[in-house]
Amino acid sequence: MTSDSTEPSTETSAAATDVLETTGDVLLDVTPAAMKMVLDIRNQEDEPEQTALRVEVAGVSGVEYKYDLSFDDISSADDTYGVYTIGELTCIVPANSIELMRGSTLDLPSNPMQEGLVIRNPNRPNPLGDMGEIELTGEPADKVQQLLEAQINPALASHGGYAELVKVEDGAAHVLMGGGCQGCSMSAITLAEGIKSAIVEMIPEITEVIDATNHEAGENPFYTD
Repeated sequence: MTSDSTEPSTETSAAATDVLETTGDVLLDVTPAAMKMVLDIRNQEDEPEQTALRVEVAGVSGVEYKYDLSFDDISSADDTYGVYTIGELTCIVPANSIELMRGSTLDLPSNPMQEGLVIRNPNRPNPLGDMGEIELTGEPADKVQQLLEAQINPALASHGGYAELVKVEDGAAHVLMGGGCQGCSMSAITLAEGIKSAIVEMIPEITEVIDATNHEAGENPFYTD
């Protein structure tokens, strides 16, 4: 049983709220509709009372995580797992997925024509991947340029695109995306989720990154020197 991530959920079931005080963190909440489906499937197992829903982040697809959902014996979870109970359902989450799953919700799809389950997760992978370590020197604009050239643009090259620094002003870096990234439906998300976080995290002098890209059409940015 697998599920893809969609939009974050703002709802929390009463069952999950009740169990927080007795079993620790509820990493993945389960809506009543999803609970019914999961229990109906689980109850077909040989020993349903000893069977847990195992949820693990299995990879990355764009700006979303991919998941593996399966049923497993409760005893298979060691002390590194996140283990908790919601109503009749025990959930187990492997250690490497605990922080990635925290605050997510298992639900039915919003589209009634879509089958299966979805996970609405407020956590997102970095679309640029692991930025690694780099020594940045000089003025803030110099550091941004070094970061773009050494790490960010090589990650964007596979899409035929690039990121370009327009200017640094009052602690804000104005960055545009061009090439294959300009006009791409994912480019604005890539800038917000990946480039902005990388620049602000690695260059403390930069407190804001402004998207200077015309994502709709053309080659001219919104901001020019």
